[in-house]
Amino acid sequence: MLLFSIVLIAVMAGCSNGGGNKSVKLAYVAWDSEIASTNVVKEVLESKLGYQVEMLQVDAGPMWAGIADGSADGMVAAWLPSTHASYLQKYQSKVEDLGANLEGTKIGLTVPAYMNISSIDDLNKPDVAKSLQNQIIGIEPGAGIMMASEKALNDYALKGYTLLESSSAAMAQEMQKAYDAKKPIVVTGWTPHWMFAKMDLKYLADPKGVYGGDEQIHTIVRKGLEEDEAAAYQFLDQFRWTAADMQSVMSAIQDGKTPEDAAKDWVNSNPDKVNEWIKGIKSE
Repeated sequence: MLLFSIVLIAVMAGCSNGGGNKSVKLAYVAWDSEIASTNVVKEVLESKLGYQVEMLQVDAGPMWAGIADGSADGMVAAWLPSTHASYLQKYQSKVEDLGANLEGTKIGLTVPAYMNISSIDDLNKPDVAKSLQNQIIGIEPGAGIMMASEKALNDYALKGYTLLESSSAAMAQEMQKAYDAKKPIVVTGWTPHWMFAKMDLKYLADPKGVYGGDEQIHTIVRKGLEEDEAAAYQFLDQFRWTAADMQSVMSAIQDGKTPEDAAKDWVNSNPDKVNEWIKGIKSE
């Protein structure tokens, strides 16, 4: 009887907190913006809704493919309508778009404000090209901004230029190093990003519209998530925040906090916003 009671208590405890059965897999790309947002989403799912969350760091293509084939449950990192347009076109029948979680994002070629150029066309000037060693510092291959930058090389006839593949972290480090030394540099940049808070930067004008206009970051989930994990689905559907919110988490990480601690601190400091995200969700 004692053994039965212990087992019964354990089972009931397991039911009350999900018993490890309430789990969600979140895919993301290791961009500073998506590290911030995905960790905040993870913190809310775990601390407020009792989920166990697995974070899957991948490149942009596998991130979309993972949602489409069900190996991941969702992501809060879809840059639309332009940056990830090709991925949405490929997978839209296999995923569910829950809409924008952040408005007013932007991508483009980015330089320090002290550089005396204002347009992508200016990169064709011989003295500018020489000062930049005919290099544009990029991020991970397969990222939407990299595909747009390849198109920019062609559309603006940037002959002799090389788009260097790296990572978002390496790109930002190169920008910081060049900025500190007041040297010329051009990178694939986007906002929100901590670089724009730490340094005086500007986008090069894009008269051909290669990089599109203002964008949004969307939440994308796998088909069937609503039926399988109603609480997680409802939270992801209600998740909305601002560029300033994201910027504060990114800056905390850049200043030395771990992504987990930065997310936890932000969630604890913004109860009203978090309560809106989980409003109406039935406890399971």
